[in-house]
Amino acid sequence: MSTNPPIDSFAKFREMVYGFRASRIILTALELDIFSVMGSREWAIPSLAKRLKVSSRGLAILCRNLASLGLLVPALGRYRTTSMVKHYLQKESVDYRGDYLALMERQWKEWSRLTEVVRTGVPVESDESETREYRRSFTWAMHHRSQEPAEQVAKQIAIKSARSFLDLGGGPGTYALAFLQNNPHLQATVMDRPAALAVAKILAKQFSMESRLSFHPGNFMEDPIQGKYDLVWYSNVLHIYSPAENLKVFRKIKRALNPGGRLLIQDTFLENPQGLRPLEANLFAVTMLLYTDTGNTYSLQDVRTWLHKAGLNRTRVINLKKGTGDWEGRILEARPPVSS
Repeated sequence: MSTNPPIDSFAKFREMVYGFRASRIILTALELDIFSVMGSREWAIPSLAKRLKVSSRGLAILCRNLASLGLLVPALGRYRTTSMVKHYLQKESVDYRGDYLALMERQWKEWSRLTEVVRTGVPVESDESETREYRRSFTWAMHHRSQEPAEQVAKQIAIKSARSFLDLGGGPGTYALAFLQNNPHLQATVMDRPAALAVAKILAKQFSMESRLSFHPGNFMEDPIQGKYDLVWYSNVLHIYSPAENLKVFRKIKRALNPGGRLLIQDTFLENPQGLRPLEANLFAVTMLLYTDTGNTYSLQDVRTWLHKAGLNRTRVINLKKGTGDWEGRILEARPPVSS
């Protein structure tokens, strides 16, 4: 949970505004492909500059800053990459997060249009974002983002009584796969657009889950939810939609639940009455402003209100172990009344 102190002096204001510098340094390193080119070798600046076709002066200053940030290790005028960099930022690694890195690079350019979006209320438009290739790349990025949290969540949420599981808007099915791995009795379905499910099918094969993971192509905002489920997982989807749209989805979910079934919602939730904390939840609302027509971040009370209207009025918060899961580590559970 972010606890950034308020900006109450010009010095703090200046520090916050200039926070972009470290981000720009890292993104330039990614654009130049420095980390993959370096591999496991130690490099002198002249040799690395020649290999990258950049200036020695520019590279020397860039690498010194990357070392200050902990991404490179200096050694007698030479540099090598850290174990984290080798693991996640080098193309030859099996855990390379390339699509997620590409997403961050795109967002740098798109966030520069925030003033325009605030003025017009119209999100950033991109023909690319509707292409099948973009959707596949975005879905891989979401898998890269969710791998560790999904494993942590699935180990802590008890669902032993559930036999059927729907990952609604689940993209690559990362969470569905994690729950399947931890619950051998479970059968799961992912509902999302076809481009996203293409990635989910690849991952299901990699995890040897083809017989236990099904795929339901569609837009759940417009299409019916097919089948009945003991558990519906709604993770990092809530913030994409307006209150009215989420209420519509919750009503669909209620109809799709088996008797005794439950809905689990994972998202970032605003906390204090003014909606100022956590800071990350507020910042993510800006992301929704940039990329969606109606998205926002909401408080637990907001969501509980919609759930009650949808007939899912038995709610509770499940707190995960500190430092695990996504966002602040809270899952909102909802069930229909006992008589339903």
